[in-house]
Amino acid sequence: MVKGKKKWLLGSTALFCALTVAMAGCSSGSGGTKTAEPGTDTTTTTTTGNTGSSGEGTAKTKTTISITYRDDGIGEKGTFYKWLKELSESYPNKDVEIKPTPIQASEGDYFAKVALALKSKDTAPDIVTEDTFILNSDASAGYLEPLDDKVKAWEDWTNGSFIEAMKKGVTASDGKVYGVPYNTDSRGLWYNKEIFKQAGLPEDWQPKTWDDVLNAARTIKEKTKDVVPIWMNMGKATGEATSMQTYEMLLYGTGERLYDNDTSKWIIKSQGIIDALTFIQTVNKEKLGPPLSKVLNGQAGNTASREYLPKGKLAISLDGSWITGNYFDTGAAPWPEYKDVLGFAPMPTSKGQDPGSITLAGGWALSIPSNAQHKDEAWDFIKYALNKDNTKKLVIASGNITVRADVAKDPEYTAQPFNGIATEYLQHAEFRPAQDKYPEVSTQIQTMVESVATGTSPADAAKKYAQDVTRIVGEDHIVEK
Repeated sequence: MVKGKKKWLLGSTALFCALTVAMAGCSSGSGGTKTAEPGTDTTTTTTTGNTGSSGEGTAKTKTTISITYRDDGIGEKGTFYKWLKELSESYPNKDVEIKPTPIQASEGDYFAKVALALKSKDTAPDIVTEDTFILNSDASAGYLEPLDDKVKAWEDWTNGSFIEAMKKGVTASDGKVYGVPYNTDSRGLWYNKEIFKQAGLPEDWQPKTWDDVLNAARTIKEKTKDVVPIWMNMGKATGEATSMQTYEMLLYGTGERLYDNDTSKWIIKSQGIIDALTFIQTVNKEKLGPPLSKVLNGQAGNTASREYLPKGKLAISLDGSWITGNYFDTGAAPWPEYKDVLGFAPMPTSKGQDPGSITLAGGWALSIPSNAQHKDEAWDFIKYALNKDNTKKLVIASGNITVRADVAKDPEYTAQPFNGIATEYLQHAEFRPAQDKYPEVSTQIQTMVESVATGTSPADAAKKYAQDVTRIVGEDHIVEK
């Protein structure tokens, strides 16, 4: 039998159709060829060279594994796409094809579209990338397959190859494992040393309080031209980036939290909430941030990291450790000088109180939907994709922090700029509440932050937030501080 070369199938058009036009198929934009939906078992055939007198050959069916992930608008230039393509070519099982089914959407929209796809066997992929903040909610809804039996039989999981603390992010409130993590991250203040030098600020910047951050932004506004002093995500369109990278970085820096673990209740009123919103109000009131048309856009994060920072138009950006992945030769915005131009300062606590700095840690995982058609084949591919070598390739290419202890010691990984400092920030890392109501609460956080950014007072925005969270979780599950 002549073995055909394994195909690389792109199914973003199909996923869009499956989610939006349930009653009809959808053709590709160029040739009008019908494309399979994510949950469809696409097959290819190879035939023997000798067909015999009838002319009919022997067909061999291949299994198609569909993988859904977020495409943030750069398509085949994306790091995750390139990584999947490489894996599809090197995967030893030639009877399996890898079919990417990306969802092109803002971060906030991605989760809603994934949830819709996971509900049906007709649209559920075989593997889905899950942000660890949404994993518990998707697991509680019955969308994900528990993997406990599989990971217990996987040597990499049981021999210490994975950092033990990182397993918590894929363990839901029922105590079961619903994914294998492939990266984590930390957050801090990226800053342009050249702009700081021009403004007379230290190139080795180590702010100790929020006032230090604001005063640096004020100095930059006063002493430079055509430079945005500071950028933070502030809109509903940027979804979890607004909740986690802006609001929770501020709230947790006051010493307050979203959820009180001692009472198992959501905190709906506190001075920390007002302080966090006041910081956001100050940035906008003093015009220290970008125009609202930029920051409230769904591509705000990409605009800051891929355009404003590399072009010297932004001085300070509250963002994640992964943004340097944009600047590699293979990244979305190649910038060889980033290693020398950028600094990465810790985000200080509000008044410099212990522990002195704060970061929120998150990450992504590969999960198997409950409605997946090829669960065993999907698991075999996950084990291959997330072994040491392949995980290392992904985190180095993307600029993320590894979840594997063996990769963390690898010289190729440790040689990457900023990996050491980003990992160091995890010493004071906090995590989002592992509660199934968190995604709904997070949506209210985004609404609250955007309302302050557009002129609502912190007090009024906080009052509305308290009402909305109470409606979501119930009066028996709230507390005021």
